[in-house]
Amino acid sequence: MRRIGQMREAALSAEKAGRAGEAKALFDAALALAPDEPRLLNSAGGSALRLGDTTRAEALYARACKVAPAELEYAVNYAIVLEQLGRAGEAARLLQGVEAKGRHEARYWSTRGSAERASGDLVAASASYEACLTLNAGHPRGLHGRARVALERGEGDASARYAKALAVNQGDANLWLGRAMALEAEGEFAEARKIADALSAQMPGWLDAHRYLAELRLNTEAGALEAGRFADHYAAASRALPNNAALAVAWIGALSGADCTAQAYAVGEDALARMPDDPDVRVAAATAASAARDFTRADALFAELPAREGRAGVLARVEEARHRLRCRDPERAEALLARALEEAPYDVSGWGLRSLAWRMLDDPREEWLHGQPNMVRRLPLAISDTQWDEIKARLHALHETSFVPVGQSVRGGSQTRGGLFARTEAPLKVLHDAILQAIETYRTGLPPRDSTHPLLARRDEDLAIAGSWSVRLGPGGRHTVHIHPQGVLSSALYIDLPPLADDAPGAGCLEVGGAPPEMGLDLPPRQIVPPLEKHLTLFPSTLFHGTAPFAQGRRMTVAFDVAVRS
Repeated sequence: MRRIGQMREAALSAEKAGRAGEAKALFDAALALAPDEPRLLNSAGGSALRLGDTTRAEALYARACKVAPAELEYAVNYAIVLEQLGRAGEAARLLQGVEAKGRHEARYWSTRGSAERASGDLVAASASYEACLTLNAGHPRGLHGRARVALERGEGDASARYAKALAVNQGDANLWLGRAMALEAEGEFAEARKIADALSAQMPGWLDAHRYLAELRLNTEAGALEAGRFADHYAAASRALPNNAALAVAWIGALSGADCTAQAYAVGEDALARMPDDPDVRVAAATAASAARDFTRADALFAELPAREGRAGVLARVEEARHRLRCRDPERAEALLARALEEAPYDVSGWGLRSLAWRMLDDPREEWLHGQPNMVRRLPLAISDTQWDEIKARLHALHETSFVPVGQSVRGGSQTRGGLFARTEAPLKVLHDAILQAIETYRTGLPPRDSTHPLLARRDEDLAIAGSWSVRLGPGGRHTVHIHPQGVLSSALYIDLPPLADDAPGAGCLEVGGAPPEMGLDLPPRQIVPPLEKHLTLFPSTLFHGTAPFAQGRRMTVAFDVAVRS
């Protein structure tokens, strides 16, 4: 065992000196001699995690937990890497199973709270962070986690909680960004802007800060949408970091998401001049050129793309397929999408574009994709009139301090921040429970499972509400035609409707299955769903959808994604 200990120390020293390959080789040699030594497995897992190899870290921590199930430290470390791998629900269940061992450890509760929050269980996360702070009132991660949950649940003391966390850890930029968001939620726009401006200027590579500042400016700065001015802070950041590809791609995305097509094209060309060999910049610039209808330029950029694998390759093929559809070349688009969906069979954007290609080609598979019985259904909610009035009043109150988020489909209205069903108000819990019943009704009415279909392959899996929000539109307001790439099902629940009887035909209606107008395709909606208060419309997320504008009054809805539970 002495030799194993020496090899372990040598591996850690190599890692500290920046010799990652040597550290890994030393750990592997030690593990060959002692494959079931839990302390060695834990150390090797920690080294792998610090070196960015989360897959290796997960395997090593799993082995450590298996050979030493009574050791809390190994379970906590394993949960941390599971969360980083996107398996937060698994991490939370692991930690819940060892509560008897960890209930007196602040680190245990902080890690558990993080996993529960990441898996969407904010009630449990709040309780775990409170348990952490009971054991250690100044625990930095406990304070930060509890403040973040307060913000996401709409609790009134969120900004005060962030201030308390900052008193312990003044240098944490994430805390300052959360503090800005909490102040903005309380209507303290000037204070939020000061923080956001400072973060953007001081940390030019931090995309989250730039993205938040763009949203804040768009909603509070007069004339900010004109010529994409709401995003011009990206220019200063790009001057500081001229070869930062992620920054350039984010700037293009912010402008594109606000329909600033010409400005996005110009930013793409400028970024490409600085980084001509970066494939991510090339894809973003090609996409922006296509959206600006410079098809010759987009053709050239897509043609020069290097071969790419994995998620980057899927994204490149999907974006080129979108361009080919704009060029009215559905055969080429279909070929690109077929390749993309072989690699990523549940890619919602890929299937949505493929449905448009199939319609242009009169391919009967489009009927299989979206035309089977009960794919689009409008269902009543079992809620009393009194409860409905309370829900309506609560949502209208939320919209009084809500913004238009950058990159979303809302035009001429506001969208609530955070997860609507993460909030604590009782009327929203009533609404959430009624929606869950309607989702089950929808699921049981679907055709049988089909392993080749993007929705029917998931019909019998454990589904859960993912993102949730409310939108309130004013006269002339609408949703642009869009798609929700993170869900299995998408939705529209009508809460409050404008007077439509004397309006234009179809005003305020949900339009499902049509092509986005900016693509220039003659593909009208497959189905038009008239709005009906207290009724929920559910449909596959692979269907493009939008709404028609209306002349007067307000239209308030709730929407959410349904996804396979983590």
